[in-house]
Amino acid sequence: MRLETLLGMMGLAVGERGQVPRFVFSVASDLQTAFERELDAIAHDGQAFPKLEIVAHRARNSHRLTSFAVTIDRPGGVDIELCERIAARINGSLESFQEPYALEVESAGLDRPLLRPADYERFAGQRAKIVTTLTVNGSKTHRGTLAGMRGETVVLQTEGGELPVPFAAIRTANLEYDARADLQRAKRERKKSDADRNDS
Repeated sequence: MRLETLLGMMGLAVGERGQVPRFVFSVASDLQTAFERELDAIAHDGQAFPKLEIVAHRARNSHRLTSFAVTIDRPGGVDIELCERIAARINGSLESFQEPYALEVESAGLDRPLLRPADYERFAGQRAKIVTTLTVNGSKTHRGTLAGMRGETVVLQTEGGELPVPFAAIRTANLEYDARADLQRAKRERKKSDADRNDS
C-alpha cells in the first residue's frame, strides 16, 4: 500500500509504539522539525492511534521540494482509513508553512523491514531474508527462520543449521511471507475449531 500527498495539498496515508526511529535528513528546516515533532506526537498518542508503530521515516530535499516518507505497521495490518487519518494530521500540522513538500506514507506490509534488534526478537519464528555487508558462511544473502538475538548477534535457523549473523554486519533485512505455511496454519486452525465444535 503506497499513498502520496503532494505539496501538502491533500492527504492519503501511514509508525515502535511511543518511538520514532530512523529520521534522515541533511540540514533540518523548520518544516522538517515540525514534521518530526508531529510524528513523535502521533507515535505517543495511544488513544487516537492504539498499537501504532512507526517502522521508519525520512526527509529528503530535492529541487526545492522536501519529500517526507513514513512507514507504519500495527497488529492486524494497516487500512486506508488509518492512512488518511495520519496523513491529514501531519498535513494539518504543516499547513502554515509556505514551503512545498511531498508526503508519502506506506504500510510496512507482509515483507516489513527489520531495523532494530528488538524486531528480531519480536518476529522470532517467522521467515526472513537478511543481506549482509560482509560474507557470512560463504554468502551475503541468507534466508531462514528467525530465532531471536544472542547478544549482538541475530540467530537465523537455515536448512544448513543455525547461522549466527552479527547485527552490525546486516545491510538490509525483512520478513518473507510464506503463503504455503500460512495456508497450512489456517487449515490446522479450521480442523481444531471443527473438533472443538464436535466435542461440545
